[in-house]
Amino acid sequence: MTLYEIIIISIALAMDAFTIAVACGLCMPEVTKRHTFRLAFHFGLFQALMPVIGWAAGLTVKAMVETYAPWISFVLLSFVGGKMIYDSFQQDESCDTKKDPTKGFSLIFLSIATSLDALAVGLSFSIMNYPIAMPSVLIGITAFVLTAIGMQIGKKFSKASRYSHIAELVGGIILILIGLKLLLQ
Repeated sequence: MTLYEIIIISIALAMDAFTIAVACGLCMPEVTKRHTFRLAFHFGLFQALMPVIGWAAGLTVKAMVETYAPWISFVLLSFVGGKMIYDSFQQDESCDTKKDPTKGFSLIFLSIATSLDALAVGLSFSIMNYPIAMPSVLIGITAFVLTAIGMQIGKKFSKASRYSHIAELVGGIILILIGLKLLLQ
């Protein structure tokens, strides 16, 4: 897998975090640098750790599924991409301004929810015999940066929320195309 493909996967995986960050920026009465850093740090950390966990889990089943590795990778990436596409069409216009999503259980829940797709990608990397260190770091950094950007977009442009679903749609399509490429190789 090329560096370019890993960067594209990183961007696609970060679309959930970006979308949530835009929504948080829109819904919070005030977005400080501290809020932005806290959300970006946690999203980036979880996005970096989940592929490693998936990769380690993949090592345990790799011998059993090595023959079917391209198909498994295709199915996993297509599932994640399909879910992202589906989610991009779901509209959630609710804003709960009483609760700070950058603190406590909400922060942990959002961090896990936005990084589950990275777990599946890590599993795919393991099955396909790709190393995980560099992709994991790139995935985490990308999630951090796009989360910070999303918070600022949400803060500055209240109308940007209607366009955030497009980023998630494109991310889902890209993951499916990368899965298809792995299958055809």
